[in-house]
Amino acid sequence: MPKIAFYTLGCKVNQADTASMEKLFVKAGYSIVPFTQAADVYLVNTCVVTNMGQSKSRKIIHRAVRQNPQALVVVTGCYPQTAPEEVAAIEGVDLIIGTQDRKNIVELVAKAGGHKVSGAANLVHELIKDSPFEEMTAGVDAKMTRAFLKIQEGCNQFCAYCIIPYARGPLRSRALTSITAEVEQLVAQGYKEVVLIGIHLGAYGKEQANGPKLADAVKAALKVQGLARLRLGSLESIEVDQDLLKLMAEDKRFCRHLHLPLQAGADKTLQAMHRPYDSAKFKDLLANIRRQIPDISITTDLIVGFPGETQEDFANSLQFAKACQFSKIHVFPYSRRKGTPAAAREDQVPEEVKNERVQAAEQIDQAGHQAYLEAMAGRQTEVLWETRNKAGFWEGLTGNYVRVYTESQENLTDQITAVQLQNLFEDGLRGVIIREHDN
Repeated sequence: MPKIAFYTLGCKVNQADTASMEKLFVKAGYSIVPFTQAADVYLVNTCVVTNMGQSKSRKIIHRAVRQNPQALVVVTGCYPQTAPEEVAAIEGVDLIIGTQDRKNIVELVAKAGGHKVSGAANLVHELIKDSPFEEMTAGVDAKMTRAFLKIQEGCNQFCAYCIIPYARGPLRSRALTSITAEVEQLVAQGYKEVVLIGIHLGAYGKEQANGPKLADAVKAALKVQGLARLRLGSLESIEVDQDLLKLMAEDKRFCRHLHLPLQAGADKTLQAMHRPYDSAKFKDLLANIRRQIPDISITTDLIVGFPGETQEDFANSLQFAKACQFSKIHVFPYSRRKGTPAAAREDQVPEEVKNERVQAAEQIDQAGHQAYLEAMAGRQTEVLWETRNKAGFWEGLTGNYVRVYTESQENLTDQITAVQLQNLFEDGLRGVIIREHDN
């Protein structure tokens, strides 16, 4: 039985791609081993969203080559898609395929001969308009209680700081029938929660004239009666339409949690970023969402230190983010990414200034997160339990993405139970499981 080791860098979409490839190799008779062990094949699924991500991808590729010089080294993902010649020039790399043809990965590895060849086989090709969505069976991580199902690929937005449209190509979407079938399989495997993810999730179906919308994809997943929870990955605020909110209000299985990246709260910065809204529109969209789904949790991303961001711009951005009352803010210092318009600007913000702004933004995040948790304390809700931590507490998530801790001698893994939320604890809340006889 040949052995294969995987290393994945980057986003949840990359992780889902790797899980799907792992499933293909297992089906073909391979044994998956940890990346630190000797293997016949090493597969590195790379990331280039930042220069650091690309640098780390190179380091992991070199590590794979060193671990077993006789092994076949395969590089896939965004790095070879954006710089195929650069990856092919790394000594010891045998096969590169980019962000396409992953469904044929087993055959491509077999064709490479399963042994070292002279130079890398470069199979990367351009991702063109009207390319089909690559239908791969959803792979899952056995350690996770949630399953991530990729239903959308590519992005046409071209934000000034982002390389992803070049790495992932134009919009493509999974067929509705395929979404239903994949969710059925995941539920049959015992998964209670499925997360729909994509590179530009809210653009689902938009590559087709009069095509399906994200709400249709949600309906396709909710057709599966055994599904206990459905959650969405990140999407743009302007893409949260009335149909989506109606589904969330009517079907309790559809988690009341949205991750809507703000990125900046100053209009000048938003315009420079090429974001599809201004602060007033974002504020109105949030108000509309909360009006219809009052108990919703809205999380966000915030980039600080974008080129040209003055101290006044940053102060305005911070003030706006605070007013939005997010339940969680993921703060990122702007990372200069070669090949993007923002990287060519001369008005880069010094690193020490970016670090100071990160700290200030994180204080806003901590205050907002605590306020949201305090508002949740005392309520009754349901928790999907994930694992028992080293301190002996069971950890799990509510539908609106609050982490809850409880003490129990039972095995709660993958169980959904009613919980009375109590005080703040760690990064979430303590909770007590409500039994039927307690009512």
